[in-house]
Amino acid sequence: MLEAARAQEAADLIWRHWQAGTVMPALPDGLRPETRDQGYAVQAGLERFTGQALYGWKIAATSVAGQKHIGVDGPLAGRILAERVYAPGAEISLAGNRMLVAELEFAFRFARDLPPRAEPYGQAEVLDAVATLHPAVEVPDSRFERFETAGAAQLIAEAACARDFVLGAPTTADWRAIDLSAHRVLGTMPRTGEHQGIGSNVLGDPRVALTWLVNELSGQGIALRTGQVVTTGTCVVPIPIRPGDRVHGDFGVLGTIEVAFGG
Repeated sequence: MLEAARAQEAADLIWRHWQAGTVMPALPDGLRPETRDQGYAVQAGLERFTGQALYGWKIAATSVAGQKHIGVDGPLAGRILAERVYAPGAEISLAGNRMLVAELEFAFRFARDLPPRAEPYGQAEVLDAVATLHPAVEVPDSRFERFETAGAAQLIAEAACARDFVLGAPTTADWRAIDLSAHRVLGTMPRTGEHQGIGSNVLGDPRVALTWLVNELSGQGIALRTGQVVTTGTCVVPIPIRPGDRVHGDFGVLGTIEVAFGG
């Protein structure tokens, strides 16, 4: 059992590494979460370091390939802090980033709260609470030297490899009438060319991933709040990036998004 004071101490250590751009082999004995629940308890302590309301949530490992890559057997939920959110077209510094990938994602902003409850939320109920759908780019990272072997509990503790996030404009298309599982996404970057994606790469359907996130939070006693954004995981194989690159995401009728990267 990880006591509350120890969980906060672990969160403080993760935050210091985030700020310094440094890494660690693992959280020390006595601070290391051993279960998903303990990982979420540590992650909650990261909210101490934001001066703004929580921006939203990300989902990591929404594909089988992604789960194998980081050595987990299912998706992970992580907080997105408002200080790590950028406007479309912004240049994001890659200083200290070791993953060095950009991920094109479907993101949803909520119109009303979904409080925790014993009964799981259904997909229709979750979608009914959504205000808007957006193209998005996530730029993940980890504070563990070998994030591939850190394990689910520690990766959850560091907010599921959260780092930087860019939210595109809300789509004007009737996205509720579109089969998002079959929706194609094209990422382009001058240095590497085209990167094809599809909604089914995200737990079979971004709407399925969104529903998973709501129920994952509910199981932790956490409410999804009005105005918060959920980004549902990459629909393309993560695009390798380096300073000087610019990634363009074309979500067809759902819109486009572009992000530049600096040193």
